[in-house]
Amino acid sequence: MMLDPRLSIIDTRLAGIKRLIAVSGGKGGIGKSVIASMLAVTLSRLGYRVGLLDLDLSAPSTHVILGVADGYPKEEKGIVPPEVHGIAYMSIVYFTGDEPTPLRGTDISNALLELLAITQWGSLDFLIVDMPPGIGDIAMDVIRWLKKAEFLVVTTASRVALETVKKVLKMLRELHRPIIGVIENMKLRESPVVNEALNEFEVPLLGAITFDKTLEDSIGDVDRLLRSEVAARLHEIVLNTSGFKLEHGR
Repeated sequence: MMLDPRLSIIDTRLAGIKRLIAVSGGKGGIGKSVIASMLAVTLSRLGYRVGLLDLDLSAPSTHVILGVADGYPKEEKGIVPPEVHGIAYMSIVYFTGDEPTPLRGTDISNALLELLAITQWGSLDFLIVDMPPGIGDIAMDVIRWLKKAEFLVVTTASRVALETVKKVLKMLRELHRPIIGVIENMKLRESPVVNEALNEFEVPLLGAITFDKTLEDSIGDVDRLLRSEVAARLHEIVLNTSGFKLEHGR
C-alpha cells in the first residue's frame, strides 16, 4: 500500500509552530469549542502568535463563537488562513458555508487530511486545534497526523461526560501522547466526581470554570466574551499552568 504523500506535507506545514494544543473532550455539549476559541484569543491577547483550526467537520462552531464574518483564505502554494481577531483562523466553513458537510467515514478523514496538508500556518507560538468529536476512527486519524500535539481535555461533572473523557484519557495514554491536563467546564456545584475520575490517570485538573448563564448572549462578540467570567477564569488557568508556556519564553 502506497503512503499518502500528504502525510509528510503535514509535518512541513506544522514545522513553524512551537506548541500545538489539541482541545478534546470526546462528547458534544461540554463546551469544547468555546474553550478552544477563547483559549486562542486569550493567548493572542497575551502577546503570542496564535492560530485556531476547527477540525469538527460534522458541526463546526468556532466561527459562530468568534463571530467570524470577514476574511477568506488566500491561495499561495497552499491556503493561507485569514487573520480573525488577531489569530490565524481556518475552518471547513470557508469551503462549505453554512451548508451541512455531506461526508461520511473515509471521506471525512480525506477532507481533514487535505485541510491539514494545504494550510500554510507559517511561524506561530501556538496552534489551537478544536478536535473532531468522539473517540472513533476520525479522532484517531487526527491524533496520528498531529505528531507534535499536546492534549487539553475538557469535561463537565456529568457522569456520562466523564465516562467518555476517561476513554479519551486512556486512549491518549495508550498512544503515549502528552496531556497538559483537564479543565472542568460549566461547573454547577462543588463535587469530587471529576477529581475522582482523574485519579487513576494521574492527570492534573487545571481548574474549573463555573457555569455562566449569560455566556450565550456574548456568543459572536469577542469583546463581550473576553469580559465574561468564563474568560477571566480561563485567563487565570492559562497564567497558572506551565503547559501553556513556551519552553524558552517569548
